[in-house]
Amino acid sequence: MIKVLVVDDQVLIRAGLAALLRASGLEVVGEAADGEQAVRLAADLGPDVILMDIRMPGVNGIAATERILSAATGPPPKVLILTTFDLDEYVYNALRLGASGFLLKDTPPERLIAAIHTVASGDVLLAPAVTRRLIEAFVPPPAPGPPTPALDALTARETEVLRQVGHGLSNKEIAERLSVSEGTVKTHLNRLMAKLGLNSRAQVVVLSYDCGLVKPASH
Repeated sequence: MIKVLVVDDQVLIRAGLAALLRASGLEVVGEAADGEQAVRLAADLGPDVILMDIRMPGVNGIAATERILSAATGPPPKVLILTTFDLDEYVYNALRLGASGFLLKDTPPERLIAAIHTVASGDVLLAPAVTRRLIEAFVPPPAPGPPTPALDALTARETEVLRQVGHGLSNKEIAERLSVSEGTVKTHLNRLMAKLGLNSRAQVVVLSYDCGLVKPASH
């Protein structure tokens, strides 16, 4: 059973989410009213997925996400950001730090449950077009000169997979484009994420823009 931690500073929203998840067969291991409590409960309870409100007083969802993911000693939990606006710099920053995706607070219940199952299984949640639109709205122009030295650790094929992920292609689409198996693409992706210290596919996409491999249409 998927273990979920619900984080929201509004008690009615938090209680409603918890009740919905339990009714859908998910295990709600805890509820947090702010980011500080979320960090503590994440360490104590080991959730698989965290529903993280982004705007909270005190420690907000961005800071909490960064602290939770950096403190993880094993596989980190998947963080799903809950937000009111899809084009939100807070959401962009959370994805940059390793959140697995985001959902609008008016998302229908069935889509919320499906999203939790999707990220818990390690699959991609965000539609490429939505991810690209969000990132291009907030990513700063890449620094002039050659790509970031961090890419020097990657093989040529790993760099190409990074570029294709940044363009929003799925593993299957990348495999077809590069004439390799889907398993090979997954291996390259896992290796480049390990080398670069990345926790999520969304983070891979953000990095591809940050280092200039993919150019924002708006710049």
